[in-house]
Amino acid sequence: MSARTYEVRTYGCQMNVHDSERLSGLLEDAGYVRAPSDADGADVVVFNTCAVRENADNRLYGNLGQLVPKKAARPGMQIAVGGCLAQKDRDTIVKRAPWVDVVFGTHNIGQLPVLLERARIAEEAQVEIVESLETFPSTLPSRRESAYAAWVAVSVGCNNTCTFCIVPALRGKEKDRRPGDVLAEVEALVSEGVVEVTLLGQNVNAYGSDIGDREAFGKLLRAAGTIDGLERIRFTSPHPRDFTDDVIAAMAETPNVMHQLHMPLQSGSDTVLKAMRRSYRQDRYLGIIEKVRAAMPDAAITTDIIVGFPGETEEDFEQTLHVVREARFAQAFTFQYSKRPGTPAAEMDGQIPKAVVQQRYERLVALQEEISWEENKKQVGRTIEVLVAEGEGRKDDATRRLSGRAPDNRLVHFERPDEPVRPGDMVTVEITYAAPHHLLAEKPAAAVRRTRAGDAWERRNAAPAATGTGVMLGLPTIGAPAVTEPASLGGCSVQ
Repeated sequence: MSARTYEVRTYGCQMNVHDSERLSGLLEDAGYVRAPSDADGADVVVFNTCAVRENADNRLYGNLGQLVPKKAARPGMQIAVGGCLAQKDRDTIVKRAPWVDVVFGTHNIGQLPVLLERARIAEEAQVEIVESLETFPSTLPSRRESAYAAWVAVSVGCNNTCTFCIVPALRGKEKDRRPGDVLAEVEALVSEGVVEVTLLGQNVNAYGSDIGDREAFGKLLRAAGTIDGLERIRFTSPHPRDFTDDVIAAMAETPNVMHQLHMPLQSGSDTVLKAMRRSYRQDRYLGIIEKVRAAMPDAAITTDIIVGFPGETEEDFEQTLHVVREARFAQAFTFQYSKRPGTPAAEMDGQIPKAVVQQRYERLVALQEEISWEENKKQVGRTIEVLVAEGEGRKDDATRRLSGRAPDNRLVHFERPDEPVRPGDMVTVEITYAAPHHLLAEKPAAAVRRTRAGDAWERRNAAPAATGTGVMLGLPTIGAPAVTEPASLGGCSVQ
């Protein structure tokens, strides 16, 4: 009898992507095998949901509805719904979609295999939502989506109360992992071939709040920097309120901490920031950017911005444009405000007409595109080492190029070297052209460095298909391929 197959569909932020790695690991630990990408369905389909879109539930039920005929034609097929929307809607899911077998929340993902088995034996839906974290997700089995780069959660939950965000209500209060546990996980990953790690948290630089140590995150960066074989350390996403000078120093003084920072802005207007309950103001934000640039002139800074928050005036919006001009972000993830059921902002007066929001959004995007292009042009002529990625360049096959990430996380497309190159290897190239969202290296590579990460990728892809290795995704970056919506974490900026 062949093993039952599974598929996990992920929506939302990087934390959901990381949770899906855990869900996949749990299922494979229980004997399931990942369905091949060309398969016509799977025996178990898991939806790891996001609750931050105004129409998130409608999209979920539309996708669930498409599985009704497949389930009818596939005896024993099961459907599970987890994540933030499951935590929020609970019994509603089974009422609206009675063909769903399992509903579980953000705090008990470790129960998925047990709930699937219960549903199979009882022949009725199993709904289990708990209010607090049962097991820290990082203690669960994991099926990492990349052989060379990995997420490592340092905390879960969030203590902020931003008026546009429902995440704290669904993920709970912040809980930090012990530094030793975080570092042990990083060391284990490096021993398996990983060369890049992204430290992950809803508000990653609030790490240490459990023990009252405001400098705990900077210390963690420095400690991770001593791990032999770890070439690149990133983190996402910090909150300006908690961003301290010691973290800037740790970034600047630890060689393998990359000079790349994702710092959510949300708005440049002090009035709007106050209405959002964002506990910083424009001067504080620009002061952080100035300090980062003073310590690391080559730092690439990205951000999140919401346009059209309730009550936003034209003057408020102009303040956002001012900050964008001053900060000169390498890239900005820009969102039109949409009501999120269950958030204070959804009930606020002064909801902005769609046409006004759209017009402001287009102006912001045009300005940021111009700045991104200008900043990328400064990279032309530089020689950099690129970590070769898989799945980053959509046109790589047609152009006979490869793609990867620069140390500052910029996307680089480069000419395919004559010698074999694997995802996870390092290639030294000269940047010859810049576009707003990528760099191009059109000359032959100056050097190719085969790495343990490339070896790990090769071993994984040489394994028989029956092991469920599936198709690897690219580096875990902002806007990673597995994320269905553009989204980020810090400051509850998922939109």
